[in-house]
Amino acid sequence: MNSIKSYISEHKDRMLNELLELLKIPSISANSDYEKDVIKTAESVKSHLEKAGCDHVEICETPGYPIVYGEKIISNDLPTVLVYGHYDVQPPDPLDLWDSPPFEPVIKETQLHPDGAIFARGSCDDKGQFFMHVKALEYMTKEGQLPCNVKFMIEGEEEVGSESLSWFVPRNKEKLANDVILISDTGMIAKDVPSITTGLRGLSYVEVEVTGPNRDLHSGLYGGAVANPINILTKMIASLHDENNHITIPGFYDKVEELSREERNKMAEAPFSLEDYKSALDIEAVYGEAGYTTNERNSIRPTLDVNGIWGGYTGEGAKTVIASKAYAKISMRLVPHQDWHEITDLFKKHFEAIAPKGVTVEVKPHHGGQGYVTPIDNIGYQAASKAYKTTFEKTPIPQRSGGSIPIVALFEKELKSKTILMGFGLDSDAIHSPNEHFGVWNYFKGIETIPWFYKYFSELSTKA
Repeated sequence: MNSIKSYISEHKDRMLNELLELLKIPSISANSDYEKDVIKTAESVKSHLEKAGCDHVEICETPGYPIVYGEKIISNDLPTVLVYGHYDVQPPDPLDLWDSPPFEPVIKETQLHPDGAIFARGSCDDKGQFFMHVKALEYMTKEGQLPCNVKFMIEGEEEVGSESLSWFVPRNKEKLANDVILISDTGMIAKDVPSITTGLRGLSYVEVEVTGPNRDLHSGLYGGAVANPINILTKMIASLHDENNHITIPGFYDKVEELSREERNKMAEAPFSLEDYKSALDIEAVYGEAGYTTNERNSIRPTLDVNGIWGGYTGEGAKTVIASKAYAKISMRLVPHQDWHEITDLFKKHFEAIAPKGVTVEVKPHHGGQGYVTPIDNIGYQAASKAYKTTFEKTPIPQRSGGSIPIVALFEKELKSKTILMGFGLDSDAIHSPNEHFGVWNYFKGIETIPWFYKYFSELSTKA
């Protein structure tokens, strides 16, 4: 593996340009207008896996967008690593907040990325990160450094709930059989502070609709006499948190695990500057559930947030109406042991119960997933830790993430294997936001580190 740095140096420009070309394809799974682009991206991923050295690659059809499967099997006596990633991306809206077009990637220097960062939708989440694994495979196969078998499963629906993956995995257990699952769809604490994500939050995502009168009404003739769905909806949403920002849905916290003071103290050892955090977001103060720190609020505590709200007239100028309908999209991030189906039902019952007379309420569940915690005493984690230690010269810190990758719990249930989350992004990379970016240094550091995981996992598997 000692030749990896020289290999990257020799092929650096090509590796970067190949990623930039992939980022140009607008693979937005949430919008059916981009169906052809999503399919085109799957075909591109297939081509890259073939060129990287996979002996067998196929585009597997599903009820939704296809899954790209590839494999390089050296020997049945060797351990197998299954790499998961996703080629779909979030919608880029609002477009006017981007400094450059989201699907015309550019490399710009930033304070955190003096070597440059790739600005484009999907650069960090997750095209740039799964592509590190493709390039790591290329190195290992071209240089004869692959110490174990590898399989790839790259899907196109992660940003909309991975419904087709939930259909695909149980039907392909033998094809996907592995000894460990490796994912890079998370981040690390800082460029000089490597970390391994050991916990993910679950997710429940719903859309609500409040209906009042049978048509939009003149606000002068009817204002104050009939229920205004927008006013009602905002009051209902506001009531979902109390004065301590504690979620008021009955039963919501029943299965929430309270971490011990010892565990919370261990979490607090991770480097964190509250002032830098506020400065990066341009806010005067943080906000959240009373009794918990910022890092605890966004990792080990459940949340409820409005992701979008609309209704009535929102165009230019004035139109004095009482809207017939008002809408909101709401996500709830869940901690381990909270079942997303149960939480969705609790939300539905509560939201319908608090609606006043004069309006009707409909709650439409979208998608969700379970939370996940991986132990740090398994050989997968140990191999990842040694890999980071080799390339960063620092032992990584185990860290729970506030994000969700719902299919991780599905993998453990169906494939009976642990997932190791080796992310190389940063919290400041603006994933899901305008001006998403991924450091060029981070991209190549991932390519450098991943082969060491294979080496150490193979060695530890042999000893086990």
